[in-house]
Amino acid sequence: MVFSGIPFLYYFLPIVLLIYFAVPQKLKNAALLAASLVFYAWGEPKYVLLLIAEIVTGYISGIMIYRNRGKAASKIWLAAAVIFVVLILCCFKYADFFIENFNALTGISLPLLRIALPVGISFYTFQLLSYVIDIYRGDTPPQKNPVTLAAYISMFPQLVAGPIVRYSDVRERLEERHTGFDDVGEGAEKFIIGLSKKVLIANQLAELCEIFRMSQEPSIMFYWMYAVSFTLYIYFDFSGYSDMAIGLGRIFGFRFKENFNYPYISKSITEFWRRWHISLGSWFRDYVYIPMGGNRCSKFRWIINIFAVWCLTGLWHGAQWTFVVWGLGFAVILSAEKVLLSGVLKKAGPAAHLYTLLIVVLGFVIFNAADMGQAVSDIYCMFGGGSLPGVSEEAMYYFKSYFAVLAIAVVGATPFPSRIMKCIRRSKLYNKIMCIAEPAALAVLLLLVTAYLVDGSFNPFLYFRF
Repeated sequence: MVFSGIPFLYYFLPIVLLIYFAVPQKLKNAALLAASLVFYAWGEPKYVLLLIAEIVTGYISGIMIYRNRGKAASKIWLAAAVIFVVLILCCFKYADFFIENFNALTGISLPLLRIALPVGISFYTFQLLSYVIDIYRGDTPPQKNPVTLAAYISMFPQLVAGPIVRYSDVRERLEERHTGFDDVGEGAEKFIIGLSKKVLIANQLAELCEIFRMSQEPSIMFYWMYAVSFTLYIYFDFSGYSDMAIGLGRIFGFRFKENFNYPYISKSITEFWRRWHISLGSWFRDYVYIPMGGNRCSKFRWIINIFAVWCLTGLWHGAQWTFVVWGLGFAVILSAEKVLLSGVLKKAGPAAHLYTLLIVVLGFVIFNAADMGQAVSDIYCMFGGGSLPGVSEEAMYYFKSYFAVLAIAVVGATPFPSRIMKCIRRSKLYNKIMCIAEPAALAVLLLLVTAYLVDGSFNPFLYFRF
């Protein structure tokens, strides 16, 4: 089940909300847990058992780590929990990748396991890892109520698409939370905006990317249209799902942190990664980069730490060499910025922004390629290789057809619309007109989304690979 689907919007979510707000406070976590398990089981019921096994592992190991704090047994329990959940992740996500590469290196033909990837396994694995590590560090006590911990790990608003929510950030609200009318209103607004970003913008851009791949008339212009479209698509898809998760969390009484902060206005790759998928970046910073020494070490070791983190970041996104190359490519650029380019970029003005956008666009071309051969071919053709025409009739046709959504996406990826709304809300006009016009606009957006979904419009789910 996905948020951008009729079953979720008009069957599952209304029923869950009715039950959740009807039950007493002490049963709200149980209601949320039951809803989350049904949500996850909707698409792949057998993997609910895997999710429960990881929850049980986290619950037992968390308590044992805390009971044995200061002793060697605490470290043993932590190591056992980490090894167990990481092995499960590797088995499901990376086993065939390792086998394929082993076969290629040795000439042996070991059969592939071809195990289906449980949706969202990378997200809930990282949440569980942060939970047990934080207990070991003394940053948070363990959760003694298994239902409460299970509700945290399996919470359906962020279960399959993030953001990665740390237990320490929601511990108090797991114990006691209250939802007021303002929470419901602001949460619903955030959810509808995220849903609109996903369905009305991201899905249209994804459709243009699919059209490009089937094109019989490739041109340099069409390759750049594809690259820009995918760059915008992945932003609106990721940030749209994050907004929906944050909005749903608000309705249920939680305050999840923002996961995207207009990354395409960045003036360096370093700044870009502070603004993009913030929960993932901060997770790798706090649980991998800093424990390895961060930047408090020799320059050589610092560079090694950056490369290690970005190799893992690439692999987190998928078991494919394109993701590894994508991650290592950003490691090279980030290292260069930190060692050589930081002063230059500060003085570069608009050129720094153009440099950042170019690197990001090329990076996402590699990210979305089926293999490195396709990635190299795409970039080669973008810069005039392959004797392609500069412009084709097909490219011009689709540029005109998708110009409106591309323009909306470009503007929407900046803080401009948000600043306009803030100005309106501060004005006297807001109290007189916008207090009615804003809910009406959200209702229209929801109707448009529903029309697209009922019509069976293109609605891909990017997170199957995670």
